[in-house]
Amino acid sequence: MTQTPPDMVGKALLLLTLLGDYPDGASLSEVARRAGFPLSTAHRLAAALVRDGYAAVDDVSRRYSLGLQTFALASRVAHRHGFAGSALPVLRALADRTAESALMSVIDGHHQLYVHHVQGSHSVSVSGEPGRRGPLHCTSMGKVLVAFAPDAARKELVESLELTPYTSHTVVDREQFRDEIGRVADQGYAIADEEHEAGIRAIGVPVENPDGIAVAALSVAAPAYRVSREKLLDYLPALREAARELTVLLPPR
Repeated sequence: MTQTPPDMVGKALLLLTLLGDYPDGASLSEVARRAGFPLSTAHRLAAALVRDGYAAVDDVSRRYSLGLQTFALASRVAHRHGFAGSALPVLRALADRTAESALMSVIDGHHQLYVHHVQGSHSVSVSGEPGRRGPLHCTSMGKVLVAFAPDAARKELVESLELTPYTSHTVVDREQFRDEIGRVADQGYAIADEEHEAGIRAIGVPVENPDGIAVAALSVAAPAYRVSREKLLDYLPALREAARELTVLLPPR
């Protein structure tokens, strides 16, 4: 039996990852262009992914999207880490208590991976998409995940994260970022004041294991016009209570 070359496995995984950015599907030419693949290569990879259920293609529009087999694997990962049954009720209770959106993420290399989002009760509230990756340096959960990472990982992240300027409020100076992470570690929470998205403020806390390492992060996010930076601090008791509850419920990572 002929084995698929390792580089083709990597290319197939990249194609699958890129498809995750298109909830409504994407043309293969668009995904191939982003991946830097010839269209013929993308066709071969996509055909194999569709054949095995990891991708799906609409017969009319010819747009490709993630398949049910990918969903099945993701569900197993969510169950393994306690994200499916244990965490969601805690997030719902947090959103009910604060009336604002509650979010949860975990660290994934130099990014955070959003694993839960529960909409707030206001007609206008912050939305989020589980399964997407986001930056660490300019979000409340990201800062917490860096500040409460193991020592070696924390030092590496502080010194090497790309400090992309998303808004005029984003910290892009390395020394300033280093100081900010130190403050977050000391106070046990982080605030993002329109640093990732204009008009959005958030406050986040770590979900810590017995060694004080973050296994996840929680945040409450709200429109800046409704919630001041000072008002965010009112959510700290609810956030910390939810984090303590999840410390018991979530398995170690």
